Order: sequence, then structure tokens, then C-alpha cells
Amino acid sequence: MRLVPAYDDQNIFAKILRGELPCFKVYENAHTFAFLDIMPRTPGHTLVIPKAPARGIFDISADDLAEVARSSKTIAVAAMKAFDAEGTIIQQFSEAVSGQVVFHLHMHVIPMKSGVPLLPPQSQQEDVKVLQDHAARLIAAIGA
Repeated sequence: MRLVPAYDDQNIFAKILRGELPCFKVYENAHTFAFLDIMPRTPGHTLVIPKAPARGIFDISADDLAEVARSSKTIAVAAMKAFDAEGTIIQQFSEAVSGQVVFHLHMHVIPMKSGVPLLPPQSQQEDVKVLQDHAARLIAAIGA
């Protein structure tokens, strides 16, 4: 019995993984891929996805989910340094009723800092030069 519809390999994140669409990549390992959200809720808002095809929490293997969690921690620690953050929000939505928009499992890593408001989801596209700067800062912090 299938809890959710089958994975659609034409979703935007699958296309990013295949290199068919551009992104601001900040981290990659054998199991995961992380890139900036182009409509960030705060500076440094990053999406961490599995390389395995998984629609959400209901169809991802426990091992692949653990890899996403590990990579999310790597990004969260780097974001604390790169953006002088005071905390972080890590969110994962599964299925449309929960707020999921792209049906490839992803975790949002959102650095938080006092005085910097959390924008509504998908509210404004960030300038490319700002995203390039944020990606460079995260990459440097991951390598540090």
C-alpha cells in the first residue's frame, strides 16, 4: 500500500540534481546536495536534499533521511558562523497539506538572528549578487 503518490523525477529539485537547472550550491557529498533557497526567509536559507529519489518523509529510507539530517547539521553550523546567527530553524514538510511545494524531500535550514524578520515562504526572490555572496560565505564556513 502506497501512502503517497509515486516520486516524479521531473520535479525541480530532481532537475537541479541532474544539472538541468542552475542553483547556488553550497555543499555536496555522496548522499546529499545543499543549495540556497532563491526566495529565502532569512539570509543563508538553505535547502538540503537527498540524492535518492524521495518525495517526502513517507518514502525516504531511514539511512537516506539520516544523511539529510547530518548534512543539515553541517549547514546549520556553517550558517551560524557565516551569518553571525544566534539560532536556526530546521523544517521539513511532507505533502501539500503540510506546506510542501516541491515534491522531493528537503529540509530548510534557516539561520536566525535577532532583529532579522522571518519572511513569509516564497515571498520575494533574492538578488543574484546577494545569493552569490551568501553561497560564498557558507562555502567558506563549511571549509573552515
